[in-house]
Formats: sequence, structure tokens, C-alpha cells
Amino acid sequence: MKSANVTDYLDDVTLFSASQEEPQWMLERRKKALNKIDDLELPAIERVKYHRWPLMNVGELNNEVINEEILPSFTELEDNPLIIQGRTTTYFEQMPVELAEQGVIFTDIFTAMKEHSDLVEKYFMTKAVPSDEDKLTAFHTAFLNGGVFLYVPKNVVVKDAFESLFYHQLNDSSAMVKHVLIVADDNSELTYLERFQSVGETAEKLAANIVVEVIARPGAKVKFAAIDRLGKEVNTYLNRRGYIMRDASVDWALGLMSDGNVVADFDSELVGEGSHAEVKVVAIATGRQIQGIDTRVTNRASHSIGHILQHGVIREKSTLTFNGIGHIIKGAKGADAQQESRVLMLSDKARGDANPILLIDEFEVTAGHAASAGRLDPEELYYLMSRGLPQKEAERLVTRGFLGSVITSIPVKSVQEEFVQVIDRKLAD
Repeated sequence: MKSANVTDYLDDVTLFSASQEEPQWMLERRKKALNKIDDLELPAIERVKYHRWPLMNVGELNNEVINEEILPSFTELEDNPLIIQGRTTTYFEQMPVELAEQGVIFTDIFTAMKEHSDLVEKYFMTKAVPSDEDKLTAFHTAFLNGGVFLYVPKNVVVKDAFESLFYHQLNDSSAMVKHVLIVADDNSELTYLERFQSVGETAEKLAANIVVEVIARPGAKVKFAAIDRLGKEVNTYLNRRGYIMRDASVDWALGLMSDGNVVADFDSELVGEGSHAEVKVVAIATGRQIQGIDTRVTNRASHSIGHILQHGVIREKSTLTFNGIGHIIKGAKGADAQQESRVLMLSDKARGDANPILLIDEFEVTAGHAASAGRLDPEELYYLMSRGLPQKEAERLVTRGFLGSVITSIPVKSVQEEFVQVIDRKLAD
């Protein structure tokens, strides 16, 4: 496959933009980003060497393999807001009438650009994730080929969870470049759940580039949950970031269950006084998989609160690195930055690293961290085995308990059960 190159891909990008009937501002952003890719650096993920990964294999931007078999039957569907998408094609979209009547928008990113152009233009890669932040964000802007847009108006409280299900078809050799843009307006409340899942088989090395922006305006409350299940052949760049304003909150529950190599940047920017972020991450690494995860909370405003909880499990010859970064900016008096990163190794050949970083530029703040990397507690195993459980079953139960903090944060009961099944599969393979 060709890698990103201005000369090679300008015509392809222009054609793809026209095929999606994008507004002119989006085409201009694509072109600008394409011109910057070669001059920008890759993002720095501490203690992870990923520069040789094929994260910028573009493939055929304007061709997609269509697979209707991924659609659920109507007997499996509930009546909550739901979008099911392939790389570019939206297969299914469900939106209750009462939510639309309240001004809620939940649709694919290209429809949103056409029908709500001003709103999307205002927030798309302007506040949370700048297009020119690094080589991979510029690549993302230039080659974006799918995603969703969610907007909840002022003072609207939505009880049902919004769900996005993104299928990555492994017989489609092109990069999957997905953008999720969520805007929670003043004093609104929403719950959002997304799942990325590979289907099919391939012998090729594939690329996924996923950027999520959550804009929580003053007083808004957002609960965000994700389960990632991309295939062993997929090299993934994940960037999930919150821009959190005065008295707003974003609670993240992120399950990294993919089988391929992953570099992730999870960042919460606490820009408003009294803003709050809770970040819970669980990851399981197996085989020879490498996962490098930067989880950062930046307290930019006074009395802002940012807490990080990361638990990871490593098997066989895999590698998992947690970098927890808490940064209190000068002027953020009364801020609170706490983090805990723990890694559980189930193999002598596994490599784990829990790397806590605290950067404190202000007095009169609260900050702390805890980090550990170790093996299963033999006393816990002995207790369970003494009550008749086989060793494998005892190990599975202890490990599931170790990861339980994120499981219980998933907002949909059926998806909680699915998450447990995914964890059990990863531990049993």
C-alpha cells in the first residue's frame, strides 16, 4: 500500500469529499491537513516504540466492501438511538421521534456536515483535537471516511443511551478513519456507548485511525463508554479527548479488548472552573500484542477535578504500557489530580509498565498517584482453589474482579454482559 503523500492523494481526497457532498470548509481542511502531514511529528507515547507500525496505509479511499450480513435482526433491536456503520457506509440509523422534536441530532458525520454545517464546523477539530497537532491527527483530517455526530441541546436530559456500532471489515484493505463528535450543550445530560469490531479474515496489515471529541459545555454531564474489539491484523491509533467547561463533567469507561497493536491518547482538558473528569480504562494484551496508552488529565481551571484509574492484564509475550499524566496548570487553585495505574502479569514473558507522571505548576492543590505491576495474588488463588475451583477458573475470576471497575461503568446491561464475555474470551484464547 502507498503511505500518505500529497502528490499521490490530493485527487483522491477531492473526489471522496465530492462524493460525500461535503461543504467547502471541510474540503479545505482536508487539503490543508494533507499538506502538513510530512512536516509534522508522530505523537510521543512514553516508553512505546511504534514508529514502524503501518498506521498510515491509506488504500483505496473511494472504494468500500459492502457487507449487509453485519446488520442485526429486528428482534435483536431495542428502541434507543442507534447507528451501525461500516467504513464509510451507514447501514442502519434509528432515532426516536421525541428526541428529534427536542432538537437532538444523532446521525452520520457526512449528513451532519451537510445538514448542520455551521454547528459541525464550529466544533470539528477546533477545541478538543487540533488537526495539526501531529502527523496522525493531520492524517485523520485528510483521510476521514466515516463517523457520527451527536448534539444534545441546552437543558435536554436524555435517559436512553446513544449507541454507535462500527464494523471494520478485514477484507477491506483501506484504512478505517473514524471521527466521533459529541457536543453536549449547556446543562444537558447524555450517555453514549460505542463499539469497534472487526469481522472477517485477512493476511494483510491494516490501519485504523479513530478520533473522538467530546465537548461538554457549562453544566453538561456526559457518560461515555467504549469497547474496542479490532482484529489482530489491525494497527490502531486511538485518540479520545474531552473539552470540559465550567461545572461540566465527563465520565469515561474504556475497554481496550482489541487483538492488534494499539497506541492510545485519552485526554481530558478541564478548561472550566469546577469541571470534572473520571477516566476508567481497562486493557488486556495477549500474544505478541503491544499496547501503549497515554491517559492524561489537564487541570486548567480552579477547583477542577481529574481522576484516572487504569487496570491492565498481560498474557503470553505481550506488552502493555500505561502512562498516567496529571498536569495542574498555574492558576488552577483548588484543583485535584489523582491517578492509579495497575498492571497484572499472567506470564513470565509478559512486559508491563505503569508509569505515573504528575506535573504541578500551582500551590494549594491536591495530587497523588499509585502504580504497580505484578502477578496474581497467590492467597486469593489459594482461597478460591480451596473451595473447589480449578486453577484456571480461579485465575479468571480474580482477573475479572481486577477489571470490574470499568465493567460496572458500562451503561447498558446487555453490553456489560457482552464485555464480560469478551474479557473471558481474551483470557481463554
